[in-house]
Amino acid sequence: MRVIAGKYRSRLLAEFEGKDIRPTSDRVKESLFGILTPRLYKSRVLDLFCGSGNLGIEALSRGAETVVFNDASKASLEILKKNLKSLKIEGQKILNCDYMTALGMAEGKFDIIFLDPPYKEEFAPSALKKIAERELLSDDGVIVYERDSEIQTQVAGLRKTDVRKYGKAVLTFFQKEEV
Repeated sequence: MRVIAGKYRSRLLAEFEGKDIRPTSDRVKESLFGILTPRLYKSRVLDLFCGSGNLGIEALSRGAETVVFNDASKASLEILKKNLKSLKIEGQKILNCDYMTALGMAEGKFDIIFLDPPYKEEFAPSALKKIAERELLSDDGVIVYERDSEIQTQVAGLRKTDVRKYGKAVLTFFQKEEV
């Protein structure tokens, strides 16, 4: 796993051992960030199920101003911290709590929110509802939800804007509903 482009381009990231953890592949990440490029500069990002920090670090590399990293797993956060240290990235907020607690504590609005939970979990309805209720998404912000199938959930205040399939990974994009 590596940083694809930007300031930290081609730098390798520490990964998890074993097959229980599924980081976003380089191919999917490259396509995703091709879509997000116009939104990245000076953006505020929430990487809610950050794991090793793969997506949040890529965002920082490509011009995001700040990333709030969260994961319920202390082991994941140890790998994240190792990656941030190796790239000399400082000043990013790191939370160690379940996703609903993190969304409840979040302050301000985010331009990009990454939701990349374990595929076997069904966090979409509750996470999207909490984001909409707390108005955590900026007016032209985007939520990217990765899993193994398209999200069918409909949430008041959010609309599905795009779906992209890359092998086993499906990215579902949400934005604020236009008033």
